[in-house]
Amino acid sequence: MSRITLNTKCRICRAEGTKLYLKGTRCFSGKCPIEKKGAVPPGMHGIKRRRRVSDFGLRLRAKQKAKRIYGVMETQFKNYYLKAKTLQGTVGDNLLTLLEKRLDNVIYLSGLCLSRTHAKQLISHKHLFVNGKKINISSYSVKIDDTISLDKKTVKKLKGTLRLHERGFKAPLWLDLDKKNHSVKVVALPQPDQFSQDIDVNLIIEYYSR
Repeated sequence: MSRITLNTKCRICRAEGTKLYLKGTRCFSGKCPIEKKGAVPPGMHGIKRRRRVSDFGLRLRAKQKAKRIYGVMETQFKNYYLKAKTLQGTVGDNLLTLLEKRLDNVIYLSGLCLSRTHAKQLISHKHLFVNGKKINISSYSVKIDDTISLDKKTVKKLKGTLRLHERGFKAPLWLDLDKKNHSVKVVALPQPDQFSQDIDVNLIIEYYSR
């Protein structure tokens, strides 16, 4: 099965020219390669590579960036796009809403993990409850009034290291975070102005419409 390994995450951020926050707290430290070297493409000739990007290349990069931010593979991402086309509203907003409602993304936004990769690990190892039931599917789409919580053993093991413990951390308005009990409740659907990353969704639509 295709997967992103630990050693390739920094290379992915450098290839995209921006931080994708794939390594959790490391991305906020001085150890981040983009902080040390800038957004230099990976490879020994990265600095010299300054080719003009075609229109297709721009669309491809936008799609790849969104895929890598949310940690989904090509087939799964395309299925989200096809589903977004069948829903009421604009395709772009529908697509990002579907991605934002993924369980692994909700856990990341609420600070109950270190990164989206860490969220996937917690889910696959059944350390999370949704409405009191263990869920091990990262792509599970949360609904309004769903309550997600960490099990007590995991809380003891990770207490003090999670993102929600960082000073000034706040979850998006559509999530009601209970820091004391390490749980979060979905109180609304995410709105376009609340999406977590700078993604040019119009370029993604153009890519799939070609």
